[in-house]
Amino acid sequence: MLALRLTRGAHPAVQLRRLLVAAASAGTGFLLLSALGHAMGNPDPAASALRLAWCAVPLAATVYFAVAVARTDPGTRPRPGLSAIGLGPARLMAVSAATTALSCALGSLLALLVFLQLRGDLAGTSSGAATDFLAAGRPLPLPAALTLLALVPLSASAAVAVALRPREPVTGAARAVPAYGRFGAYRRTPVRESFGAYGRFGRQLGAAGRSRPATPTVEPAEDAPGTPVEAPPAVPLAPPSGLPWGIAVLAVGLAVEAFASRTGVPGDRPSALLGLALTAVGLALAGPGLTHLCGRLLQTVRPGALRLLAGRVLMTEATRIGRPLGVVCAVMSAAYSLAALHEREDAAAGPLVALGVLLVTGCTVATLLTAAVEARQARASTTAALQRLGAAPGTLRGAAALRAGALLALFGPLTLIVAELSAWPLAR
Repeated sequence: MLALRLTRGAHPAVQLRRLLVAAASAGTGFLLLSALGHAMGNPDPAASALRLAWCAVPLAATVYFAVAVARTDPGTRPRPGLSAIGLGPARLMAVSAATTALSCALGSLLALLVFLQLRGDLAGTSSGAATDFLAAGRPLPLPAALTLLALVPLSASAAVAVALRPREPVTGAARAVPAYGRFGAYRRTPVRESFGAYGRFGRQLGAAGRSRPATPTVEPAEDAPGTPVEAPPAVPLAPPSGLPWGIAVLAVGLAVEAFASRTGVPGDRPSALLGLALTAVGLALAGPGLTHLCGRLLQTVRPGALRLLAGRVLMTEATRIGRPLGVVCAVMSAAYSLAALHEREDAAAGPLVALGVLLVTGCTVATLLTAAVEARQARASTTAALQRLGAAPGTLRGAAALRAGALLALFGPLTLIVAELSAWPLAR
């Protein structure tokens, strides 16, 4: 009930993202039901298993998009004071997983209704279309259909629960020391151990290692309206560790495709698809490192305030923005390469292929936009501080446009080059 109330009372933008998750779930569910219908009317089990295996790509894209939407949901974000009413991080994680399951279940139900409508099984509808993936003349096994439709809600809710699980702090052990709240109420404040004569917040350390305030201080209570503002995270100077691995996997994938082109018709060999998958994984792994490198390049050769601000933001958000950006580039290059591998004589599978490509592309692009929204929410305090210091709104918009232009200038040609190198062996 709590998840349903939070879903109904959310912001319209949040509701739109949840509806997009439901639409992606509906498309994936329809592809799964189409694989079931093809298996019912086709005596070849290998071809039916191959169609079902291809549904794993839209399923992964839908789950990836659902996790990104759950991370940006403000209704399930931990806030001070919610633990007192039983809404701790674990409970909020469960609420977010339940909300994702509700959205995906709505999409799966819609997919079942559309599939039954096309088959002509619903009352008041005409006979189904003469296509092999509908199996209109055969009874639909309802347990098998419900099992396939349950894959999307279960996978998405499990992925959200893993991504949003409460994590313990990794630096320092926290212990509680007495302090006084805003109105003189006694409470216990967690303080981390630190080395040196002074702690992180200016507390002088005694001989026994205990922290005592150097001067009398008054700290706000947890439920007080004025909470202390956390310092912004430091800009990571070292690039993410996935850049060398991504370049290596990308090179191996291109080498596998080139080897497949020399041993016969590459479109009929599994090694060509393996090389295509490796190139996509390499681009996805190299995305954060390339974003960090792009931020460094913006700050070279005596940067001004605009380039310095844009470059630092890119370096800070390299992991958050770079990973979905690398996935988008991987999907674009894979879609361009698979166009050379598509068997045009299979006219019956044309609409399903178009639906799958549209679903995967739409989910990855929507995930990138959602990650941009999450990054904007993460740096909201920094933006407010810059505005208080007198930064003009045009400067902030110019920095955002400069970041977008720099990423497009780096990832656009890279995607085209990788797509051409991947499609050249497959088209021979």
